Amino acid sequence: MAHWVRFDHGGKTAIGTLKDGAIAVHSGSLFDNPKPTGETLKLSDVKLRSPCEPTKIIAMWNNFHALAAKLNVAEPAEPLFLLKSISSITDPGAVVKKPKNYDGPVVFEGELGIVIGKKATNVSEADAASHIFGYTVVNDITAAAIIQKDPTFPQWARAKGCDGFGPFGPVIATDVKPETLTVKTILNGQERQNYAISDMIFSAAKLVSLLSHDMTLHPGDLIECGTSVGVGSMKEPVNQVSIIIDGIGQLDNTVEL
Repeated sequence: MAHWVRFDHGGKTAIGTLKDGAIAVHSGSLFDNPKPTGETLKLSDVKLRSPCEPTKIIAMWNNFHALAAKLNVAEPAEPLFLLKSISSITDPGAVVKKPKNYDGPVVFEGELGIVIGKKATNVSEADAASHIFGYTVVNDITAAAIIQKDPTFPQWARAKGCDGFGPFGPVIATDVKPETLTVKTILNGQERQNYAISDMIFSAAKLVSLLSHDMTLHPGDLIECGTSVGVGSMKEPVNQVSIIIDGIGQLDNTVEL
């Protein structure tokens, strides 16, 4: 297993593998056989960035049996998803601010993210794993009141696509078995979510296969697997949110309302 990071150091952005607080710097493209340079940096000496730069972010809705049951909605026959704006991406540790023209509730959603490593078009479920580079941690933040603001058109993309509403990272972990993972969300020191990825309606491989039949997936593209029970609004003027997936890492961000 490797934990890949993208970071700023010495006025440049670079990539490397993180282990025990040290980064082994690599050259080349993250998705095209990067090579170690021999240089090592301390994690404390760099600024972590989002670990990749997606061409698109695909966010699932209603992808967990437990949440579908709680909401009393039918489980979908195929993935239900929206596309989030690229400007929603922000870095691990960044401060996220709600839009100035929005006064409604802002919701946290701890999620597993799939990072594509190889171009995927019309791939089978059996072949999907070979197109997955690794997995990351996501907070799919939502301006919840926007979704049903206009009764004629649910505004999912607007509600989830605000600037900074898509932090992910700090690493991409390779050689992970997603079905063994658990997602935890800690809000202001209190655990709010704790759910198993094995409860997903559509597995990671199934998602990649089905989505690749709708649109070509490119290296670096991020699939947010959806969330389960425990989501809720942030109440404080300044909120500390940590999403933890053991085996991948911990994503920390501050959300100011």
